[in-house]
Amino acid sequence: MQKIKRKTELEKLTVLKDKNLIKVITGVRRAGKSTLLLQFQELLKAENPDVALISVNIDLPEFRFLAEKNWKEIYDYIKSRLQENVMNYVFIDEIQNISAFEKLLEGLFVTPNVDLYVTGSNAYLLSSELATLLTGRAFEINILPFSFAEYLEFTGKGSDSDRSFAGYMRTGGFPEAIRLAEAGENFTYEYLKTVFRNIYANDIQKRHTIYHETSYNEVVNFLIDSIGSCVSARNIANVLTVNDKKIDNKTVSKYIDTLVESYLFYKVTRYDIKGKQHLSTQEKYYLVDLGLRYALLGKEFATDTGRLLENIIYLELQRRNSQVWIGKADNLEVDFVVRDKNGYTKYIQVAYTVKDPKTLERELAPFDKIPDFNERLLITMDYETGSHNGVKQLNAIDWLLESV
Repeated sequence: MQKIKRKTELEKLTVLKDKNLIKVITGVRRAGKSTLLLQFQELLKAENPDVALISVNIDLPEFRFLAEKNWKEIYDYIKSRLQENVMNYVFIDEIQNISAFEKLLEGLFVTPNVDLYVTGSNAYLLSSELATLLTGRAFEINILPFSFAEYLEFTGKGSDSDRSFAGYMRTGGFPEAIRLAEAGENFTYEYLKTVFRNIYANDIQKRHTIYHETSYNEVVNFLIDSIGSCVSARNIANVLTVNDKKIDNKTVSKYIDTLVESYLFYKVTRYDIKGKQHLSTQEKYYLVDLGLRYALLGKEFATDTGRLLENIIYLELQRRNSQVWIGKADNLEVDFVVRDKNGYTKYIQVAYTVKDPKTLERELAPFDKIPDFNERLLITMDYETGSHNGVKQLNAIDWLLESV
C-alpha cells in the first residue's frame, strides 16, 4: 500500500496556518484525523527544522499520565513546554477525551504565540458546545474515509478502475480496512464491526443513555438499508413496531441524532426548488462509508447499486466543499441540489444505468420541472456520455476522478 497525503485537507490547514483560529479536525474514528495532523507536522518541519511543535494524544502510553488530570493541569503542562518569542504549534488529538476541554482550548487560544490544532470524533462536542463557547474562533475541517481517487493511489490499482471501483464499493475507504482486504474481505468486515463497536462505546454510550441496545441496532440497520430514501423518525418507529420491535418516534429521533453526531451518518434536508425554501420533513441519511454497510448488514454487492452509487456521489460532494440538499420540483425529486465552493448552483441526478429508455426518461423528468438554467448533470456507470436537452450525462468514475 502506498502512503498518501490528504491533499485537500492539508491545503486547508496550510491556508489556515498562523490564522487566529482554532483548527478543529472532525470526522468518524479511524478515518485518518491523527495521520492528517502528523502529515501537517511534517510539512511544518520541512519548512523549518527548528519549528516549535507540541503534540498531545491521551490515548498514547506516553501521555496516559495526563488522562486523570484536569484541564488546568493539562494547560500548565502544555504551557510549560512553549518556546518564547516564536510561534508554537500545539496539536491535541481526540480533544473530547479531556474533561472540560472547552476551558483548555479557550486558555490556549488566548495564550500568545500559540497556533492550535485539535481533532475530535463527536460533532455535538465540537460543533455545538465549542461553537457556543468559542464563537467565531474555531474553523472545522471534516475528514472522511478515502475517496475513490485516494483509494486508487493507496492501493496502486489505477490500471483497472472499473474492477477497483467494485472493490471500493464493497470495502469502503477506511485505510486499515483496505489493507486488510488484501488478506480477504472477511478480515475487512470483522475490522469494520470493531470500528462500529468502538464508535458506539466511546462516542455514543459515554454521552447518551441507550436503554435498549437491540432497538438501537435496529435503527442503525434501518438507516443503512434506507440509503437514498427519504425517511422520518415516525416512519422508522412505525415500521419497527409493525415488526414487533416497539419503539416510539422520539426515541428513534434521539438515536438518529447520536449517529449523526458521531459522523456515522450525514443528514441531508430537502429543498423546494420552485418555492426556494428549505423543507423540514423526509430527510435522507448517507452512510460515512459503504464498507460498514456490508460489515453490519451482510448485503450482497448487487443489491441497491443505484442507491449505493448515490451515497458515494454525496460523500464526494462533501469532500469538494459543496453544500448539498435533496431537491423537490413539484411532485418529483432531484437527487442533489448543489452549491459548490464558488457559490454556483447545479442539479444532479444519479442512476447506476439509464440504458433502458424508460429509466432514462424517469431520471430526466425532474429536470423539466426546474424553472432556472443552472447546470444539470446525470451521473451513471454507463460508458455513454453526452447531452439530453441540456442535461450532461457523465460517467461516475470519470466524475469521481476529475480534477477539481
